[in-house]
Amino acid sequence: MKIAITGASGLIGRSLATSLTNDGHQVVPVVRRPSSGATESIEWNPANGTIEAAKFEGVDAVVHLAGAGIGDKRWSDSYKREILESRTKGTALLASTLASLDAPPAVMVSGSAIGFYGDTGDTAVDETAPAGNDFLAKVCVDWEAAATPAIDAGIRVPFLRTGIVLTADGGALAKMLPLFRFGLGGRMGSGKQWWSWISMADEIGAIRWLIDHDISGPVNATAPSPVTNREFTKALGEAMHRPTLAPVPSFGPKLLLGGELADALLFTSTRVLPSVLEDSGYSFAHPTIEAGLKAVLTSKTAA
Repeated sequence: MKIAITGASGLIGRSLATSLTNDGHQVVPVVRRPSSGATESIEWNPANGTIEAAKFEGVDAVVHLAGAGIGDKRWSDSYKREILESRTKGTALLASTLASLDAPPAVMVSGSAIGFYGDTGDTAVDETAPAGNDFLAKVCVDWEAAATPAIDAGIRVPFLRTGIVLTADGGALAKMLPLFRFGLGGRMGSGKQWWSWISMADEIGAIRWLIDHDISGPVNATAPSPVTNREFTKALGEAMHRPTLAPVPSFGPKLLLGGELADALLFTSTRVLPSVLEDSGYSFAHPTIEAGLKAVLTSKTAA
């Protein structure tokens, strides 16, 4: 298959491109700058509304992962606007472009996040749950709505609502590993908040499953066993053979990151279940937090 990927240089995009290429598929990165060398690519600039539309002709599937990093910067008003617009403008441009093609791809897997649900407390939710009312929930609602032109054109659009992706190469876990390595890791705040996570292998597996199976609409990319932050911390400490006796008071991350961002990343409780993936027959490589962390730490040691 010929598969175009936006965000191909990002954390998930790189792993997806490698997985697809290793299995003989042709990956076409959708990039903001002209490519150099022999690698085929498609240039776009969502902020300017420009895209090389003709190059999407003949593409079998599109995976849309581009967007400003949620935790890359403190949340000023301007950066919050960038988080929103990098998703809505990019998705709208891509969706309308694909809809205009003579032979559009059969599927556009469109990124989203479990932030859609807001804070769910101890309540487990699946894809049928309504949206929350905080900033990230509103971003996700608008993000998904921006794909409407593709849906209206008959393109199959699954929305990949991703949780915390376990990898040593970036994201939340990568920031935690050094602390735990020195025995300084501990629960965040009360530790009672639910964390919905997924291994990188299953994130890539879920995306490829959605490309190959007739699934549309919201799809939670989370493992079937969400855990509390306390349980996550305990499992990580045991996997690294380190104590987890030092709790991290909530004021520390809030001082470092800003209150709203710290709440969104660390203290919001989101207990999410992957009902669509499970009901469709997807088999998780790492269904438990112990298995997920072992896979990460084993691959890091091997590297």
